[in-house]
Amino acid sequence: MPESALHIEPNPNASCRVIISGGGTGGHIFPAVAIANELKRRRPDADILFVGANGRMEMTRVPEAGYRIVGLNISGLQRRLTPENLLFPLKVFQSVRKAGKLVEQFRPDAVVGVGGYASAPVLLAATSRAVPALIQEQNSYAGLVNKLLARRVDKICVAYEGMEQFFPQERLVLTGNPVRSEIAGGSREEALRFFGLDPAKPVLLVIGGSLGARTLNQATAAALPRLQEAGVQLLWQTGKLYFPTAEQQAADYKAAGLHALEFIKRMDLAYAAADVVISRAGALSVSELCLTAKPCVLVPSPNVAEDHQTKNARALSTRNAALLVTDAEAPAQLYDVALDLLRDPARQAELRRNIQPLARPAATSTIVDELEALIDRRKSRNS
Repeated sequence: MPESALHIEPNPNASCRVIISGGGTGGHIFPAVAIANELKRRRPDADILFVGANGRMEMTRVPEAGYRIVGLNISGLQRRLTPENLLFPLKVFQSVRKAGKLVEQFRPDAVVGVGGYASAPVLLAATSRAVPALIQEQNSYAGLVNKLLARRVDKICVAYEGMEQFFPQERLVLTGNPVRSEIAGGSREEALRFFGLDPAKPVLLVIGGSLGARTLNQATAAALPRLQEAGVQLLWQTGKLYFPTAEQQAADYKAAGLHALEFIKRMDLAYAAADVVISRAGALSVSELCLTAKPCVLVPSPNVAEDHQTKNARALSTRNAALLVTDAEAPAQLYDVALDLLRDPARQAELRRNIQPLARPAATSTIVDELEALIDRRKSRNS
């Protein structure tokens, strides 16, 4: 369960203490947990504390992964004038103060920021107290908070080349994004059996990120008759908010192998089953598509800071490693593009060849190498 930041008890026998801060979406949470798991694998007695934003999904997902988490009352700025925006400076001030008390109580050897609302207050509190800090920037276009904090932290682990345009080059380490280690290990035969799919028919996987995606869901619902007619099977992850409607829309097509699913826990099997993937272009999704070498159609979300998903998608599409359909184009064009790709094995093979070299399977290990170096440097300085 989440803990009170006023009563954090560090483990006095731990070999090291680390705070991992951030969250908001699966694209921040899953890499954070991957880093924690790798550090625990190397140092089983490490004491790891997560810090998230109250009311966000990390407050449930992190305890499910077996780690303690503390919540800050912090949220992002709205795009329009709202009462919440007027309270934003106060929330930031209170969160930085609370993060400072937390850092003083827990006495971390290092702090990691993975992005999301809670990342900035914790990194500010840690660096102002000379605690070594590492940022993990997942996108090809750096977020504003990470750019502002870049000169305060010790290391910045990035997923794309060319990030020296945003960050001091001497602090950059090109690592790639952490992904779940099992994501590329699924067996197609097991996957088809698990989802009840026909081996003789192609499979389309649609994933809109951990929170779902309205445009993808609406386009997919409208395309159900076309998919049935084309003999295509569908694994459609809708997200919690959209699932009740999508489940009703897909009910008449279930016998044809068109399945609406709220959330897919076995993504390793979903990727293994899929011939083609339609996806948003969040950093985690793009990294998983590279690692699994899946032919994909990327539909960047327009509702993200600094349009970073479009930049992520273009990093692939300019290398002929993915197809790009904008959110505005998706209602009219998405399923024309996807069905054409499903009918074209040669194009699928070309996309697979081009996306696979972009994968960085050792990303988590490399990031934890950098984290351990900060921990050891801190300990040697204090000994």
